[in-house]
Amino acid sequence: MITTDRLDLPAWTDADLAAVAAGTRLDHWAPDFPADGDRVIAGLVADRPEWRGEFGHRLLVERATGLVVGSIGLFWPPSDGRLEIGYGVVPSRRGIGYATEATRALASYARTAPGVTVVHAGVDPANPASVRVLVKAGFTLVDAGAEVHRYEFI
Repeated sequence: MITTDRLDLPAWTDADLAAVAAGTRLDHWAPDFPADGDRVIAGLVADRPEWRGEFGHRLLVERATGLVVGSIGLFWPPSDGRLEIGYGVVPSRRGIGYATEATRALASYARTAPGVTVVHAGVDPANPASVRVLVKAGFTLVDAGAEVHRYEFI
């Protein structure tokens, strides 16, 4: 289990994946979970068992309430030592640092994986909140492309 000051980051459970796929609600979810990105990831995780391993996708569980408030994950396996990270927090919990907290913790953990030298993320520059998450989590801008900015955590 990966933990931060306010969050637990457990792997997706079979029950959570099945409920998202079926469009049903579970009692331990925040009222606005899953968000659109969580639905996409849940569908992909179901088809990619390697994304459910030790260095795979996880839920964001708010420790104070026990509610799932988002998801975060590593797109395993690494390619040439590089491992991509993605994250999302439900609207009701945005702006309080959960994404930064989880991203910093998972990126640090990912750097302990065999063969991983860089954790990276791409973000639309029109999404300043996501840019702030990466910068506050310790990522460095390495490519300011017109459509996607690339950040690395080394």
